[in-house]
Amino acid sequence: MALKALDIYKLLPKKNCKECGDPTCLTFAMKLAGGKADVDLCPHLDEQAKAVLGASTRPPIRLVKIGIGERSFAIGEEFVLYRHEKTFYHPPGIFFKVSDTQTMEEVSAVTKRVRDESFIRVGSDLRCNGIALENSSGTKEMFAAAVATVEKAADLPLVLISEKTESLFAALVHCGTYRPLLHAATKENFKEMCALAKHHDCPLVIKARGLEQLAQLAKECALEGVQDLVMDSSPQSLGEFITASTAIRQLAITRAMPDLGYPVFLDATGSDIQDAAIALGIVKYASVIVTAPLSEASAKAALTLRQNIYTDPQKPIQMNPGLYRVGTPGKDAPVLMTVNFSLTFFTLQGYLESTRIPCFMLVVDTEGLSVLTSVAAGKLNETLVRDALIRFGVENEVAHKKLIIPGYAAPLSGRIEEMTGWKVLVGPRDAAEIGEYLEQEWKK
Repeated sequence: MALKALDIYKLLPKKNCKECGDPTCLTFAMKLAGGKADVDLCPHLDEQAKAVLGASTRPPIRLVKIGIGERSFAIGEEFVLYRHEKTFYHPPGIFFKVSDTQTMEEVSAVTKRVRDESFIRVGSDLRCNGIALENSSGTKEMFAAAVATVEKAADLPLVLISEKTESLFAALVHCGTYRPLLHAATKENFKEMCALAKHHDCPLVIKARGLEQLAQLAKECALEGVQDLVMDSSPQSLGEFITASTAIRQLAITRAMPDLGYPVFLDATGSDIQDAAIALGIVKYASVIVTAPLSEASAKAALTLRQNIYTDPQKPIQMNPGLYRVGTPGKDAPVLMTVNFSLTFFTLQGYLESTRIPCFMLVVDTEGLSVLTSVAAGKLNETLVRDALIRFGVENEVAHKKLIIPGYAAPLSGRIEEMTGWKVLVGPRDAAEIGEYLEQEWKK
């Protein structure tokens, strides 16, 4: 049962020392009660108080960081079962799996692909996250050599997969300070794996079949001093994965089984329908997804799905309002008004670039709504357009006063002309037709 803020406050030292990052102990207690802080942030909390607070005050799913540097990322710290309740915060990491039995050239090629390959969608660079290296050879020498090859090729987060602690020890000689994710601690080897993870400050995957077994293993690893855990339920099918991952999320966020409050691991390479496994992992709570190297088309599909699922459904991706240039427009260039819904912006921008006609895009603030929706909701109106023309100094950029508005905003054309003094031209409803429209209708 989660504790209330006042109950937590009674257990705090009440020093108001600010060392936790909050101005008072009461503020810190309120954050703890809301699952937005960790008890470890208080340096003056005694062990007895920590034991009482424990998992009832930390975020229901622990935040775990993988890697160091620019490509590092965080997983976990989720608060809801369904994204429409609030949002999902930390997208799953997608790792391409390679083996130490492959040639070093093959290992290096996959690593460089993950390092360099990115896709741009609605203004964001979409990338896979890292390399999962498996100790298929069973020898520590080959495993260490493969890790050295990956490290030489790129600075990427790693998942090190081996049943042998001696192989992991040899691999960590090359990357132990970069926080790779170690896979995996089991009932049989967890003490040795915890010692290794603790020594190198690495997150650790725990692996067991059955939720009770996972919870018990998590508790035992925590007692060994390893808090950054990721859970592998070792599913034998996609159906088993969905059942286990859903139960873990539900039991964690309701705190019915707080020992399950950790991110979830999925190895999709064991599925004969890998693309489907990745998709299910993204939408059903996997935080680390290991896959064989994907085709370009499959990678784009997975990254697009991940971006969609981890975009706040209550806050559409928005562009900053302003005057944007396409090419190098001059004083006679057309000015096209659009909204700050990012998908609308980048779709129109793409078609404008393909026309090779230099122009201006006047982006007005409709709070991220599309043209049709913003017109219907009254978010797009003549006052907004007038204010944008003035604010962004459009008259100083062009020698004319002609404004092209989207076809769906046609009902506003008269009112915009009356309020702004600009001549309004109604463009096409479909952005794909903008090139033909400019060729035929724009008068220089």
